[in-house]
Amino acid sequence: MTTAPPPDASIDAQKSIEYWNSVEATPNGMLGGYERVSRVDIQGSKNLLANLRLKTMTSPACWKIADCGAGIGRVTKGLLSTLNSGATLVDIVEPVKKFTQEALEGPTLKPEREAGKIGKVFNVGLEEWDPVAASAEAGEKYFIIWTQWCVGHLSDVNLVAYLERCKNATMENGVIVVKENITETKEDMYDEIDSSVTRTDNKFRALFKQAGLRIIRTEVQKGLPAQLYQVRSYALRAY
Repeated sequence: MTTAPPPDASIDAQKSIEYWNSVEATPNGMLGGYERVSRVDIQGSKNLLANLRLKTMTSPACWKIADCGAGIGRVTKGLLSTLNSGATLVDIVEPVKKFTQEALEGPTLKPEREAGKIGKVFNVGLEEWDPVAASAEAGEKYFIIWTQWCVGHLSDVNLVAYLERCKNATMENGVIVVKENITETKEDMYDEIDSSVTRTDNKFRALFKQAGLRIIRTEVQKGLPAQLYQVRSYALRAY
């Protein structure tokens, strides 16, 4: 009897890029036509970070942050660039060139660019991005690495490898955040439209452990339309 391949075996990076290239470079495009959820999403993320109490005497004066799978910078604008009273420098990591072009030149992040809050923009997929090299070049590790609504495009193996690199590029008192859709079925689910996988909570927990990361806090996003997947945030640190 032949065993069926796991859902993540069907992920095709080129097909994923082709899908996102067909999406408009706007907040509505980033959110699959659900732009109205942006406000509650950002507020939920603010609540998570507030509950983590990151702003302590041991936090750096300026927070160096990476926004991974950033799209046009919706999370950078609404959340990451506003943290620590705005004393932040946010690197953007995004594989779709038209989205990074918007982040570099478009109106979305123009105020943040002019205020010096935008660092480097990496036009590369998460499976290829090297946060260790990026942080070494800057002379300091990241305080926060934020990854939202994009790791479904990584296989399990690539996701673990990505998280291991993030772990090695994050300050000891910093945090890695993964915020993603969660399937409430017993198995991961493959989506042919954008060539992505929606994982179970148990799968995420197993992959985090495999990457040498522990969950210091996890929260379910509140206020989303009932027809959407559950969304869960995981705040992670090394064991």
